[in-house]
Amino acid sequence: MDIFKFGGASVKDAAGIRNVANIIRDYQNGKLLVVVSAIGKITNRLEDLTYAYLSHSENTTTIFEEIKQFHFQLIDKLFGGEQNSVYDDVANTFVEIDWLIEEEPTEHPDYIYDQIVSIGEVVSTKILAAWLNKTENKTLWVDARNYIQTDNTYREGKVDWPKTNQIIQKDLAPLLEDNIIVTQGFIGGTSENYTTTLGREGSDYSAAIFASCLDAVALTIWKDVPGVLNADPKWFDETEKIPQLSYHDAIELTYYGATVIHPKTIKPLQNKGIPLFVRSFIEPTGKGTAITKDSNPLPTPSFIFKINQALISIFPKDYSFIIEENLSNIFDLFHKHKIKINTMLNSAISFSVSVDDHERQIEKLISDLSNDFTVKYNKNLELVTIRYYNQQTIDRVTVDKDILLEVKSRHTCQMVMKNM
Repeated sequence: MDIFKFGGASVKDAAGIRNVANIIRDYQNGKLLVVVSAIGKITNRLEDLTYAYLSHSENTTTIFEEIKQFHFQLIDKLFGGEQNSVYDDVANTFVEIDWLIEEEPTEHPDYIYDQIVSIGEVVSTKILAAWLNKTENKTLWVDARNYIQTDNTYREGKVDWPKTNQIIQKDLAPLLEDNIIVTQGFIGGTSENYTTTLGREGSDYSAAIFASCLDAVALTIWKDVPGVLNADPKWFDETEKIPQLSYHDAIELTYYGATVIHPKTIKPLQNKGIPLFVRSFIEPTGKGTAITKDSNPLPTPSFIFKINQALISIFPKDYSFIIEENLSNIFDLFHKHKIKINTMLNSAISFSVSVDDHERQIEKLISDLSNDFTVKYNKNLELVTIRYYNQQTIDRVTVDKDILLEVKSRHTCQMVMKNM
């Protein structure tokens, strides 16, 4: 049995959905479960809708209508004038948002976010499942919220692995005997039947959860690139495909910010020895990249760029040492404000970190830190990570750059930089 995961770019329009259906049709190796993200950039628009609703914006209804019309127009392009049941199915799904935004927001913003943004995956999978059935691919739509069980940490649901594993093996596995299963990435459910999300871009992680619990032969993530590249084509004119990666190197690359795979994806697969393939939905016959337990080092240096970085430097007000007690307090505050550290450097009387510049969160963090520490803050920076670096690769990315922080280990170099 295999797991396929398709992201939003693969189902962004009618042609994309037809192409995905063709890839699924050509699969001949047995049982198949398909995990799908929201269509195109719909997650972004649902986020816009959430923030508009929370801020009592006059645009709330307009944004929601645009989202609905986009999906109904897509259904028209696929199904034409036929009154396929997917029309009513999708309309009824959007009613969940209608009911929510009719009332004043009273729940926690993270809870509201999950109830609204999760609808993108629900709708996309209903449309794909309907198209697969229309094209004579016997398909069953299932709700991932009934299987992936989480706690009540909204926007970052923590998976209850024993419960999730039990439900998937007992209730989902038998459904695969006679059907292709289509389900959602990114979302889960609580014991009270509330919707949670697993973190932004969490559909890869969902696919890995299903793969682990079902003891899949393999997980294939279908992307718009030919495999895992050694650099993002947005930053480098010339890139190389990496034909094979170890779990270890894949974890390192995703931890440092490589966006081709979600950081949480690898561990559930590694625990079961399930290979991960990254292949192109544009050229589905290509071999792509295989990620396995084999521990061969990368054949070429890999570059990871993160822009919109903030460098936060923290100093004790009395010039005492940064010791374990101080670090404990500092990390507690980063955890409180849900700010993830991308790289860090500790000296005798300072602690510096590079983080994604989420302005509102950082303002609150700095306010709390300033109660006990002196804090300096730089914005509009870049973080470059080079895996298997040498001086030539460092020189390649530091032309006309001022390096504010540099951290090196045996295989990895990280630099926080700004333009000169």
